Amino acid sequence: MYILGINAYHADSSAAIFKDGIMIAAIEEERFRRVKHWAGFPTMAIEFCLREAGISLAQIDHIAIGRDPYAKLARKIFYLLKNPGGGWRAVRDRMKNAKKISSLEMEFVAIDPSIDKQLLKQKIHQVEHHRSHLASAFFASPFEEAALLSIDGSGDFTTTMIATGKGNQIKILDSVDFPHSVGLFYTAFTQLLGFPHYGDEYKVMGLAPYGKPQYVDKLRNVLLFKDNGLFELNLGYFRSAKSGIISYGDDHIPVVASLYSDQMVKQFGPARKKDEPLSDHHKDMAASVQLITEELIFHILSHLQKRTGLENICIAGGVAQNSVANGKLTRQTDFKNVYIPSAGHDAGISMGAALFINNQILYHPRTKPIMTAYTGSRYSNEEIEVFLKSREIQYRRYDEDSLYVCVVERLISGGVVGWFNGRAEFGPRALGGRSILADPRRQDAKDLLNSKIKRRESFRPFAPSILKEYVGEYFEVTDEVPFMEKVFPIRPEKRAGIPAVTHVDGTGRLQSVDRETTPRYYRLIDEFRQKTGVPILLNTSFNENEPIVNTPAEALDCYLRTNMDMLVLENCVISR
Repeated sequence: MYILGINAYHADSSAAIFKDGIMIAAIEEERFRRVKHWAGFPTMAIEFCLREAGISLAQIDHIAIGRDPYAKLARKIFYLLKNPGGGWRAVRDRMKNAKKISSLEMEFVAIDPSIDKQLLKQKIHQVEHHRSHLASAFFASPFEEAALLSIDGSGDFTTTMIATGKGNQIKILDSVDFPHSVGLFYTAFTQLLGFPHYGDEYKVMGLAPYGKPQYVDKLRNVLLFKDNGLFELNLGYFRSAKSGIISYGDDHIPVVASLYSDQMVKQFGPARKKDEPLSDHHKDMAASVQLITEELIFHILSHLQKRTGLENICIAGGVAQNSVANGKLTRQTDFKNVYIPSAGHDAGISMGAALFINNQILYHPRTKPIMTAYTGSRYSNEEIEVFLKSREIQYRRYDEDSLYVCVVERLISGGVVGWFNGRAEFGPRALGGRSILADPRRQDAKDLLNSKIKRRESFRPFAPSILKEYVGEYFEVTDEVPFMEKVFPIRPEKRAGIPAVTHVDGTGRLQSVDRETTPRYYRLIDEFRQKTGVPILLNTSFNENEPIVNTPAEALDCYLRTNMDMLVLENCVISR
């Protein structure tokens, strides 16, 4: 049985395909369109998934879209009635795609004009946004039973949902409705701090350790914790939702409206202007927003743990990308085991919607957990050589043993290396498939990367990829972190030895590298360990203010327009 899942007409459009419950491929549409967070119909991602499965669209048994515009319809109407004139626009913004979603067959006909439209229509299922998130976390996890949390900005009029999962079924316990949203809370302050673009919240998380959380008490009047383990917003601090929250133009790029009100400006100061230097006030504000967000997550989870008595927790949604909070979950709550998928954000909706149909609706038993993110595009050495020759690029193809020696020598000598290996990753993190690598021991590595390639804010940290067996030696918390989804404190005695991946607060957002899951990346890091004694490489995404590179052509173009020192395309090496 083949099930195709999609996230369409929503930020981070994507597709995933399963055969008999096992994921064959999953990828974001932005990797093909080359536009960050692209939000239209994922035509190219669907075509990729069909090619990887070796089937036609007609052979798909079920199509799951992670969006149900009719979910909580009564509550949407009630919201409209309470907000006459203005409220209509907010509801309209959430329902304007209803016609598109309910007539998806026309989009699929464009992919395969021979398809039977009536038969196709019968295969389409609409899965509510947060149920898709919950399914992407629980049904992909290694747990037979777990508590579940989906938490983000907003989707299908819900912003937070708690549940339990057992076997192949999910049971919803409670939810929080729009406009009360911790995601929108975090975004509003992200905008106030001068980061206006969709997806900029990670910048606040990176800035937070530079400040002191001295505004937390004032923020308690903005983000209101409830005795039932949930929360509300003090809506006076937020711009009325009457003008909508997120809009999509003809270019399918998500644009977030200004969310903060005059009251927020009055209490917390004016919005930081473009290119205005970051002051101590801005840093303290970031620290305060991050801390109270963590407190809210722990508040929700502590109540959920007491309510369920479970030790396992699965989390998804945009707020689940807060890796600083994720790294503290087992220390700040009574949960002992945490699973967060590689695409915990909205791209993972495609995977979750398909899993929801497979397990929850069709009652199929669960298959093996999804512990790999390598589900995207791949290219053979032969394909790469044909391409390089067509571009008249000088290169050398190495055998396996010589390749790792060559790359490590360049890293040790201060080189910055583009590493294009195997399948591309599903999700926002580069995990050794499409990565830029550097020596973590170098004090100047961050400056080298930002001057040569990334050109990003100096306060943002770079991540360590560490061999799984050495996590406990370097980090104060020993855990498997396959998707770079948690930040842990680095042991004080180790920080000076790996300054390039040690944040200002002594932490690192690690990726634990498993020999079985990613053997070539593991071997590269191990070669570096044998030469230096350090089982870690600095790892950042292979891009330059664009989606992560997807093809050899995109990798080469990034190499040529930056000052990268070496490009490795499988076994083919290009050097300056």
